[in-house]
Amino acid sequence: MSSFFSMIFRMKYITRWGLMNNKRSENLSEHSLEVAMIAHCLATIGNKRLGKTLDADHIAVMGLFHDCTEIITGDMPTPVKYYNEEIRRTYKEIERTAAKELVKLLPEDMKDVYEPLLNEKGNTEYETLLVKAADKICAYIKCIDEIRMGNDEFNKARTSAANVIAALNLPEADIFMEEFAPSYALTLDEQKLADLL
Repeated sequence: MSSFFSMIFRMKYITRWGLMNNKRSENLSEHSLEVAMIAHCLATIGNKRLGKTLDADHIAVMGLFHDCTEIITGDMPTPVKYYNEEIRRTYKEIERTAAKELVKLLPEDMKDVYEPLLNEKGNTEYETLLVKAADKICAYIKCIDEIRMGNDEFNKARTSAANVIAALNLPEADIFMEEFAPSYALTLDEQKLADLL
């Protein structure tokens, strides 16, 4: 008997943005789905617009599993996680240990498939960077949603997320932010789809 997937499905119980006053809570499961979709889009932009040969499907699956160690660690608030280099190093080690523990739950013949998704080994640096960008874009989108609902507490987080995305110097992310991100601030009535409803 393997409890790997029953553990992975516990992502829905991990609430994100723990230090922030949220108008709408967000769980790790929905966040991971959104990161996967954005990561796939970034890889597609790379392939279609920038002449790259990225495996968009693999990058999307990386996005699905990118935070699953938080089933064990919980969601560490960003200001705490990155407070100083010692905390960052220690938390990275905790994440590596959590990944190893999750891999142990798999049948032996499946470990080679899922282990790289949990610990980033076997993935290229660029694939990992695309998933990181997708994660930051999702943070930016969450901030937009909260601000639209009148929650000013996310103003600084939005600016910070936008700065991190820009600092990545990733053309795929820049294109997404220019072409897709602005629509997240629109109401349903302001989006073109509303005419069809």
